[in-house]
Amino acid sequence: MPPILRPVVPSDYAIIANWIHDAKACARWAGPQLPYPFATADLPDLLAKPESQAFTLIDSNQTVVGFAQFWQRDEQRVHLGRIIVSPKARGLGYGRVLCDQLMQRAITATGLSIVSLRVYRDNPGALHLYSQLGFVAVEPDSNAEVLAMEYSV
Repeated sequence: MPPILRPVVPSDYAIIANWIHDAKACARWAGPQLPYPFATADLPDLLAKPESQAFTLIDSNQTVVGFAQFWQRDEQRVHLGRIIVSPKARGLGYGRVLCDQLMQRAITATGLSIVSLRVYRDNPGALHLYSQLGFVAVEPDSNAEVLAMEYSV
């Protein structure tokens, strides 16, 4: 059975919390608004955004191997955020599957034709993946540390 994206369930948060081991990793994954350390029980509330949808990627063994969210950013864009793959599952293609399925869900759910995301410039694996998926840099929305990218349907 191929990996599938499904809505996050409460037990998933404890698994995801175990992937974050320090403040830097936390900020890079979820942004500076998420405090570290955090209580696992608080993670659903800490990650909540108005109108956001959260998903986990499940492999053929029913193991959670990824997490991501999307929300409407503005009248034209749906934003992908908090994308993470389990450290044990990195390099196995799950990031591509996660992003492909998340993009499809985001576009279908919102009806919007532009998908945005932000990525640290020093994350070559993610930059390569997003470029392969058709995302292009949006330098005016970027800074020295973080690159804004968009995909147009």
